Amino acid sequence: MKMRDSISAARISGPHSTTDGSHIFEFRFPASDPTFAGHFPLRPLLPGVFQLEIARVAAEMVVNRSLDIREITKAKFLRPIIPDETVRVELKLSENADMIQVRANFSVTGQAAGETILVLARNDQR
Repeated sequence: MKMRDSISAARISGPHSTTDGSHIFEFRFPASDPTFAGHFPLRPLLPGVFQLEIARVAAEMVVNRSLDIREITKAKFLRPIIPDETVRVELKLSENADMIQVRANFSVTGQAAGETILVLARNDQR
């Protein structure tokens, strides 16, 4: 299973637009998701690279087009995300020419779980 497939299967809501221009998503990765295989066997957690990919895929859902990561400006992981937790992702997008800056904040039960800033480029070849 590809990361994108796993992320799509885990989406339980969103995107929901807010009055401040943010987009809210919720995801829940079951313990059976291959994402957790080997990461780590006795204490599974969602890999940090998955949080980055969630932000990219969620941004694609908002702008309805393929996006490629050009730069990871910030990636901060504040707490482990474990199987079966509901992860809330709040995205803020800023468009500039052919680039889109995405700020993503991750939380679980109101507790900050991570934050990232990505610079994405439109990909018209997919």
